[in-house]
Amino acid sequence: MAVEFIGIDPDTDRDPVWADAEAQEILLQGWKPSTETQADCEASSPANGPVPESEAIVRIPARMIPMIREACDAIERAQLR
Repeated sequence: MAVEFIGIDPDTDRDPVWADAEAQEILLQGWKPSTETQADCEASSPANGPVPESEAIVRIPARMIPMIREACDAIERAQLR
């Protein structure tokens, strides 16, 4: 896996963003939602059933949008090669 580090939340010095151009995926680290928020997400989702153990809902602050865009750009650039 060729993971490219994109950036990290400067307000917390945590919550990095990576791009994996080979797999065509963006990887995010963020906060786990509260039990109530998780339940709200599951209840409002068209997906069948709760979030599987192999998956997670993560909270990403809006200030990280530029890094997420950069990760999207990295994936798109890799597709053009």
